[in-house]
Amino acid sequence: MDADEQKRVRLIEHLIKSGYLSERRVIEAMHKVPRHLFVPEEIRKYAYEDTPLHIYEGQTISAPHMVAMMLELTDIRQGNRVLEIGTGTGYHAVLAAELAGETGHVYTVENNRRMYELAVQNIKNAGYAHLVTVVYGDGSKGLPEYAPYDRIFLTCAAPRVPPPLFTQLKDGGILLLPVGRRFYQELIRYKKNGTVIDKENFGGCIFVPLTGEYGFRD
Repeated sequence: MDADEQKRVRLIEHLIKSGYLSERRVIEAMHKVPRHLFVPEEIRKYAYEDTPLHIYEGQTISAPHMVAMMLELTDIRQGNRVLEIGTGTGYHAVLAAELAGETGHVYTVENNRRMYELAVQNIKNAGYAHLVTVVYGDGSKGLPEYAPYDRIFLTCAAPRVPPPLFTQLKDGGILLLPVGRRFYQELIRYKKNGTVIDKENFGGCIFVPLTGEYGFRD
């Protein structure tokens, strides 16, 4: 076991003890996916610290405990078609792909050109290009060309739920996103049951803002 693997094991043990991780499949995915491959070289030594990391142009890679929490709340199953809004460096998308498996697929949208190009390369280098499709565009409008989705999640904060996302969510599907003000939000999970949308609040959080047609305005 090399140094990065040892750090990854210690991080996952910390997340389990802290109550952020409990689902076996999520634990296995986080063991398998090397987070350091998705962190810029100059800050790679912090890859297995449980903290968000600033990367480029005001963007961040979420703290591992938040990634773990979101993965468990999204409840991605084998064969699911998944939509992620806010690719970042590609780490969360690859974890989602591990959970969706070879019979599923993850579509992820990024509107920052530099981040998009970085994510494409990271995902390819990690060996997940066949399971993850990265799209450059306005994620606030979803991705209608591949809809409907079993699961949709946002790694950026929205002032309200973008209406296209409910339309693109399958009946029985789950939508998870931070909703609120620019500098403070609440993590909300919606479950679609026919014409009824069930809503659950999982507490406060802080994410970078969603931009685009249904995002925050400068």
